[in-house]
Amino acid sequence: MLKKIVIAFGLVIAAFALAVGALYAKGGRAEVLLWFVKVFVREEHAPNREVTWTIPSAKSTVPENSSGVKPPNVILIVVDDLGYNDITLNGGGLAKGSVPTPHINSLALQGANFETSYSGNATCAPSRAAMMTGRYPTRFGFEFTPTPKQFMKVIGHYKGPNQLHDPIYHADREKDLIPYETMGLPRSEITMANLLKGQGYRTLHVGKWHLGDAPQFRAYEHGFEESLSFPHASSLYLPENDPNVVNAQQSFDIIDRFQWAAGSFGMRFNNSELFKPKRYVTDYLTDEAEKAIEANRNQPFFLYLAYTAPHTPLQATKEDYAALSHIEDHTLRVYAAMVRNLDRNIGRLMQTLKDKGLDDNTLVIFTSDNGGAHYVGLDGLNKPYRGWKATFFEGGIRVPMFMRWPAGIPKGVKPQLPVNHMDIFSTVAAATGTKLPTDRPMDGINLLPQLAKPTEKGPERSLFWRTDSYRVIRKGDWKLQVTQNPRKDWLYNLAADPTEQTNLAAKEPERVALLKKELEAFNATQVKPSWPSIAEAAIAIDKHLRQPMLPSDEYVYYGN
Repeated sequence: MLKKIVIAFGLVIAAFALAVGALYAKGGRAEVLLWFVKVFVREEHAPNREVTWTIPSAKSTVPENSSGVKPPNVILIVVDDLGYNDITLNGGGLAKGSVPTPHINSLALQGANFETSYSGNATCAPSRAAMMTGRYPTRFGFEFTPTPKQFMKVIGHYKGPNQLHDPIYHADREKDLIPYETMGLPRSEITMANLLKGQGYRTLHVGKWHLGDAPQFRAYEHGFEESLSFPHASSLYLPENDPNVVNAQQSFDIIDRFQWAAGSFGMRFNNSELFKPKRYVTDYLTDEAEKAIEANRNQPFFLYLAYTAPHTPLQATKEDYAALSHIEDHTLRVYAAMVRNLDRNIGRLMQTLKDKGLDDNTLVIFTSDNGGAHYVGLDGLNKPYRGWKATFFEGGIRVPMFMRWPAGIPKGVKPQLPVNHMDIFSTVAAATGTKLPTDRPMDGINLLPQLAKPTEKGPERSLFWRTDSYRVIRKGDWKLQVTQNPRKDWLYNLAADPTEQTNLAAKEPERVALLKKELEAFNATQVKPSWPSIAEAAIAIDKHLRQPMLPSDEYVYYGN
C-alpha cells in the first residue's frame, strides 16, 4: 500500500514537472520522465526462484492424421529486431561475415527457407498478434503497440540530436485513448495456443509476450497452460553493473535511455510475483525452454520461445564480447556478441531435441518479429534492403522464416511464394491436423503444399500492411507504399528491383491507381484501431539514428 501511495504521489509530481520541463527546456519533458522512472518506477525484483514446469499426470492424446502419422511437436522461435544481414546464411553477416551463425543457418539448410518472407507488421506487438492469430491485426483493432500515454507524449515532443524533422503529437486523439491496462490482444481472438490446446497439445510459453501486460491479457489467458514472461515486454539482459556484462548505451535514442532508466530485470511464471532471472537472459530463456521440453517430452507440445535478443538495451556477456576482439567499433561488437550468443542458444535447443529423441518429429519454426532497427545506430543491419523497423520498406518487414521438420519437410527447399507471419498459424494447423476456425476470416495460408513445388511462386497473392495513414500492398511482384506524411507514393517492381531503388510511381500512374483501389477495398474490411496512435516520429529510410539527416534524405513518419 505504501508503495502505491509513493508511486501515485510521484506521478502527480512528474506530471507537473513534465509540463514545466517542456516549457523551459528543449527535451525537458524527456529528462523529467527519465528522472521519474529512476526514482519512482524502478524497483528491485525478488531474488531468483526456481521454475518448476508441470509434468502432466496423464499423457495427452492427439489424433493421428489420416495416414496414421503421429502429429509433430511444434516449437515457434521468434527473435526480436533481427536484421536481415545479421545471419550469414545468404552470404552476409555482421562485420563482413566474421560473426558466423551456423545454428540459425542449419534450420534453413535442414528444412525450408522461405526466401521471400514478411513480418505481419513493421513493429513488435502487431507483428506478434498476426503470428498468434493467423490474421491481419487490423481485423481486430490491434494496429499499434500498447504504450502508456505519458511515454507517447515524450516520443511526440522529443527531437533527437540527429533528427531533421519534428515529431508529431496528436493531442486531438487523446479523447479516444483507452487506459494502458486495457490495451491487449482481445480475448475473443483464437490464438495458436488456443487452437493446439483444443487438439490435445500441451501449450508452453517462454520469453516475450507483448500482447498486453494486464492479467486478463497475458499468455496464460490466451491458451498457454504455463508461461514464463517479462513484464511490459522488455528487460535488461543482466543488471547494468553485473561483473559478467559489457554494455553499449545509446545516448541518442530516447527508447534506449528509458530502458536503462527503468532497469527492469525481472520475470514472472504464470501470475507469480516478479523475480530475477538466474543469469544472462538469452541463456536463461534457453535453460527454461529445455526444462519445459523435458517435462513434456512424453506428449505432443507447442512451445512458443520468444527471445528478446538482439533488441536493445545492448548488453553482451564478457565471454562473447572477448571472442570478437577483431571488431573495433564497441557498439557493433556488443551487438554482434548478442547475435553470437543467440545463435549458440538455438544450437543448444536443437541439441536438446536430439538428446531427448524428439528431433525427427518436431516442427521448428524460426523468424524475427520485424527487421533491424535504426535506433541501434549501426549501418547495414538489413543489407541489401533499404529501410528499418518501423518502415514498410523491405528492410523493415523482410524477415527470415525457416521451417525444419525432418519427418515432414524436405531438406534444403527454398519456396519462392511471398509469405507472411500469418501463414505460420495455418501451416501449424495443417501439420498438426487441426481444423482452422470457421467463424472469422483467416488470412494465412498453409505453406506445406509449396514445399512440393518450391521454385514456383504459386497463384498471385496480395499482402497488406497498415499503420495509421501509412499503407502498403504487395501484389505479385509489385509493391506500392502510400504515405500521408510526407504525401508520397512509392511503387517498385520487386522482381527487377528487389532493394527498392527506383520509384516507378510517376511512370506507372495506372498501376498506382489500380493498386490503390485494391488497398482501399482491403481497408474497408478492417476495423477501427482499439486505441489511436498519438505520436509519430520521422525515420530516415537510408540512415540510422547516429547519422545526421539531410533535407535530401527520404523518410517516413511512423505512428506507434
